[in-house]
Amino acid sequence: MKQYFSFQWHITDECDQRCKHCYIFSGDPCRKLDSMSWEQMQDTFYNCLDFCEVYGRLPYFYLTGGDPILHPDFWRLLDLFHKYDIPFTIMGNPFHLNDQVCLELKALGCQKYQLSLDGLRETHDWFRKPGSFDCTLEKIGCINRAGIRSVVMTTLSKQNRMEVPGIIDAVVKSGVNIFAFSRYVPSGGELDTSMTPQEYRELLALCDKKFKEYEAEGCETYFNKKDHLWTLYEYETGEFRIPAYACDGMIYGGCNCGNCHLTILPSGDIFACRRVADSKIGNVFEDRLADVWVTSAEAYRNYDEFSKCSRCKLKQFCRGCPAVAKGYTGDFYGDDPQCWASEENGLLTAKEERKIG
Repeated sequence: MKQYFSFQWHITDECDQRCKHCYIFSGDPCRKLDSMSWEQMQDTFYNCLDFCEVYGRLPYFYLTGGDPILHPDFWRLLDLFHKYDIPFTIMGNPFHLNDQVCLELKALGCQKYQLSLDGLRETHDWFRKPGSFDCTLEKIGCINRAGIRSVVMTTLSKQNRMEVPGIIDAVVKSGVNIFAFSRYVPSGGELDTSMTPQEYRELLALCDKKFKEYEAEGCETYFNKKDHLWTLYEYETGEFRIPAYACDGMIYGGCNCGNCHLTILPSGDIFACRRVADSKIGNVFEDRLADVWVTSAEAYRNYDEFSKCSRCKLKQFCRGCPAVAKGYTGDFYGDDPQCWASEENGLLTAKEERKIG
């Protein structure tokens, strides 16, 4: 079967929130909001289909913004997805959802709708806007009733990390289908991101215990261990083992940057990763995606360049988060600041044995 290739497609910067950790406004709170025209969206869509035809992949779109539903041609674009029978997920806000809207999304092929919770009520509403916490939990029901998979994602920083267990309780009670969290990438904002590796490992252990308790009770929420450092944690606990079929030089998991994912912004700029501010590799209005993938994206596939991961037993399966490493160190291939792998725990080879690609 063909493998999916995911396009995180931001069709507009328009949004009815101004989140404190939003990458759109980081460093420039007064920047001009971009939005694609209908003609540009069509060109982008067919450029993506051309890419998948060239490389024998199936397209999957993560449609987002801003809030994509605010784009005047939002529904027109979904009709185009439906015409080509292309699956998609929407990553947006809860404010414009109701039962009828969700039923229309389902009819046009929406598989998942992702919302965000970045703390319990007081913290989340500080991050986003008053009333957002309660509205998010309420609209999970609308999504579920329409037969769309509901997803809640938490962006983790030092400010909210100890609220994650409470967030898990809240989303399970609301009936969410999928829950995950990922770490905030430093981008010049006001969030404190200085978790130590030990603090982060303790949080994973706390969440793992909670996940298992809910699973034992028959909870239907799927806990998506999205952060790649879960692989390191589960290797230590014995839940993950390096498979016997693993071959040197093959990548089986970990970060999808430069592998099976691209981000397209409303300006047309193509990014290897949305969370890496300087990872622009082209512009979809000017470049053929299939060509960009061969040339500019190659810089993000040099796995032996990782200063730490290149020496790790789990290189083929983990590699932490290069975006977080870039945000902290300025180096995409630098050390993930929350990774606790070391020579002492037997995961790393000696530094002088590192291969240079």
